[in-house]
Amino acid sequence: MTNNARRSFWRTLLAFAIIYFVWGSTFLAIRIGVREVPPLTLAAMRFLVAGIVLYGWMILQGERSPSRRQWLSALLLAALIFVVDYGLLFWAEQRVPSGIAAVMMATIPLFMALSEILFLRTQRLTIRLALALVIGLAGVSVLMSHSFRLDDVPINRSGAVALLVASISWSVASVLTRKLPLPESKLMSSGSQMLAGGALLAIAAALFGEFAKFHPLSVSVAAWASLLYLIIAGSIVAFTAYVWLIHHELPTKVGTYAYVNPIVAVLLGYFAGGEPLGVRTILGTAFVLISVVVLTTARPYRISSAE
Repeated sequence: MTNNARRSFWRTLLAFAIIYFVWGSTFLAIRIGVREVPPLTLAAMRFLVAGIVLYGWMILQGERSPSRRQWLSALLLAALIFVVDYGLLFWAEQRVPSGIAAVMMATIPLFMALSEILFLRTQRLTIRLALALVIGLAGVSVLMSHSFRLDDVPINRSGAVALLVASISWSVASVLTRKLPLPESKLMSSGSQMLAGGALLAIAAALFGEFAKFHPLSVSVAAWASLLYLIIAGSIVAFTAYVWLIHHELPTKVGTYAYVNPIVAVLLGYFAGGEPLGVRTILGTAFVLISVVVLTTARPYRISSAE
């Protein structure tokens, strides 16, 4: 192996480690932060700072600022991704263990497939897709339902519903991303969306009266450290690694983070966060992850315009 090949191998390995373990660990960091900081306020600080850094860095690199139409697209996506998706995720983690939150968010590929089948009509419902959807929904039912007599209690219902709505919102945003005018640079596109999302989250936090409940001097070092970790590692470093991988590896390989992150989050929540890990959690997690693996490894049956 040449020096260049060796360096490329280690860069790839490091990038995968970052998106696997850093993104998987952000769920516990959120859980720690929302114990002391109002959820929308915490989310606003995370994405506003990360957005300013990414956007500012791209401007310094000579990248053009988004056009008016691109800013409008960024605002729409920011509302769906950061206000609805992340806002509900941060809110739900006051009520739902971080590992379970990660598992519920792993249903995003299921809702994306459903949106393509029902609304865009760009994909047909095959037996494999139907099986994946049924298994995934069964996993969600196990986690939420009181009907199953398992050793641990179901997760908080309002938190679970919030996470499902968050997953649907991300799925809708993912579909719209393909159709809306956005900057060609993925980093500029992400930076502008984070910046817009952070600003919208700050407005939402003010409207819900969170600023009156937020007392910075009473927040512990652990909560501030979790915010710093979310900004630097979770948003800036991990997303940069993700963008680099998208340009150097097959999308199917990069997409494996979708079923590695929940495993990392569940184990980290159990060993580091003291979260319960009973039969219900293990069974529900297994169902959801099996469905995601079946879905993401299937060859999509896409409908052409001629059909």
